[in-house]
Formats: sequence, structure tokens, C-alpha cells
Amino acid sequence: MDWPRRIAHLDMDAFYASVELLRYPELGGLPVVIGGGGRHQPRELPDGTREFSRLRDYVGRGVITTSTYEARALGVFSAMGTMKAAALAPDAILLPVDFDSYRKYSRLFKAAVASIAPQIEDRGIDEIYIDLTDVEGETRELAQRIKDAVRAATGLSCSIGVAPNKLLAKICSDLEKPNGLTVVGYDDVPARIWPLPVRKVNGIGPKAEKKLVALGIDSVGQLAAADPALLQEHFGLNYAEWLQRISHGRDERAVATRSEPKGVSRETTFSRDLHVKRDRAELSEIFTRLCQKVADDLARKRYAGRTVGIKLRYADFRTVTRDLTLPSPTADAAAIRRAAGECLRRVPLDDRLRLLGVRMSALCTLEEAAKAQPAQGDLFANL
Repeated sequence: MDWPRRIAHLDMDAFYASVELLRYPELGGLPVVIGGGGRHQPRELPDGTREFSRLRDYVGRGVITTSTYEARALGVFSAMGTMKAAALAPDAILLPVDFDSYRKYSRLFKAAVASIAPQIEDRGIDEIYIDLTDVEGETRELAQRIKDAVRAATGLSCSIGVAPNKLLAKICSDLEKPNGLTVVGYDDVPARIWPLPVRKVNGIGPKAEKKLVALGIDSVGQLAAADPALLQEHFGLNYAEWLQRISHGRDERAVATRSEPKGVSRETTFSRDLHVKRDRAELSEIFTRLCQKVADDLARKRYAGRTVGIKLRYADFRTVTRDLTLPSPTADAAAIRRAAGECLRRVPLDDRLRLLGVRMSALCTLEEAAKAQPAQGDLFANL
């Protein structure tokens, strides 16, 4: 295999749902949806069995976090409204999210991979890129070793795509899900990649896909054969050139083994619209809890931030944001709450709310934050 680089993309299979199936093995093979709140916790019965909530019992405006492959076969996918999902699969099992467990298993699978191939780019809780260029071993055997290590560490399956670059690796990790192992080289592009719809390419979003389809370009192969002048006319020079490169499987990006997070955020959509005055106590409790979760996320990642922001979505779907930059970085929940409260004072609060969010940006490490000059006094002492 004469590749200058050997890059893998590993994607955990239906990650959140798979973690839940470890806890509730009796749900194996059933349509299961993750996205309920705490009231949807399974109930232990006197005979030792468990009773689970069903989608048909759900009332509210939440969205699906993820679903098992059996639920996906019924048309239920992540980011779908839970009520819509209930209409499609009323008998599907509904479970609450448990991010602490998902983060635990995320750390376990990444540590297992790093023990074999340490050059890893973290792309989120359930996926990574791996640079295998300098790791000894035949490609398929090496990929299988990684899959076996992940299984041994977590009890979960993953899908791996290996290719000369990140673009192709990302595409081919999805070709044989679940529990797939796919190797694609440049010579395989016409047979394996060109028949795929353009939306399968990471970086071609819904708007670009719609424009391409309107031009009669449905597949990656049609994109590869498209007139460059036509692409430039509709997408501009830079994006048109990128489309041409990726349609032939070309991508020079390196595996970034360290990346700085741009921000940490938490938000929640309410099950009913909350009125600022009538529901003041409930809103205040939710607001404080969001600030605490942001602080916990910062502490876990060992970061602090200087800019605190809030996001509000009203009942009519208008969305507003406000932010405030502090004189020095912080990861303290109380300081974040005070700053977020100051942001809240700068938005109109005369309508009902359906969503509330808190964000911390302008991040630095805790070590860098400790070196920063402390502020003179407390900026929020009188709030």
C-alpha cells in the first residue's frame, strides 16, 4: 500500500444508545431512543424486571439525542423533535440522557486507541482521527487491533475507515456501519466514492447540497466531472476549487493532535414556555444550574474563560444573545452566574421563553489563568 499517509477515522456506533444498552441489555434489538428527562428513568418492579417509558407517553418539546439502529429503521434520528418521533415509533423505548456515563466511556475508548496509536485528533465525544502513518502493522490488521481494544475497554463496537487522508477516512468509516472496517485508497475513489450522494462529503452542507442538486449534480462522481467554471459561477473561486479537490479524494489536512476549544456552553429547551415573572423561581434555578454545568465542564477540561454569554429564545422563536468580557479569566460558577446575570439585564424580558443558554469563551488553560493579573476588586460586587 503505497500511501504517503495512513489516516483512520473512528466513529463509535450509536454511541449514547450503545452505552445505555450496556446498562439495560434486555433492550438489545429493540428500537430505543435517548432524549427523555429524568422522569423517564426506568422503574424497578417487584419481580426484579424493569418498566421503561415509551415514546407514546412523551409530552413536551424535546429533541432526540440519538437512537438505536432499530429506531432509525423506523425513521427516528438525532435532532428530530420527540413528539414527531413518537408519531413514527410510538412503541420505541425512551431513556433519559446520562452525559456522565457517555463521557466516561469516551475517555475509555480514546485511552484504548492511544495505547496503540497515540497520534489522535479528538473530534468530539464519539469520534476521533488517528494518524497511523508511523505505526507498525498491516493496515487492516492494525485497524482490527484498534477495534478489538475499544471493545475490550468498553464493551462497545466502533466503525473505522482508513485512507490516505482525513476526507476519505471520514467518508469510508460510514460505509459499512455498524462495526465496520473499510479501507479506501485513491484507486478506489471512482468505484467507492463517486457513486455516493454529495451530502456524504463532510463540508458539503444542506445549502450547498441543494444548490448542487439544482445544477444536476447529485453524486460525488458528477461533481468530479462538473465544469469548473460552472462551480465557480455558483460557489465562488475558493469553494469551487475545494469542491473539485474533494471530489477526487484530495485532502492535505494534518491530524491535529492538540486543538484548543473555542468555547464551552450549556443550554436547555423548556418543556413549556416560561414566563419571566410568573416562573421567576424556576427560571432562576435553571439559570444557576446551567452556570454550574459550564463551570464543571471548564474544570474537567482544565480551562477558564473571560467572556460570558447568554442565549435566549422567545416563544415566537426570536433568539437574542449577549456577552460580557471579564477583567480576568475565571472558571468559578458564582462568578459566571454573576456575569451571566449582568448579560440578562441587557435583554428584554417581556415575553415568554422557550430556551435558555450560557456560554464561556475566550478560553485559556487554568495555568495561564493563574498567571493573569487579578482584577482590582470585584466587578460584580454590587449586583
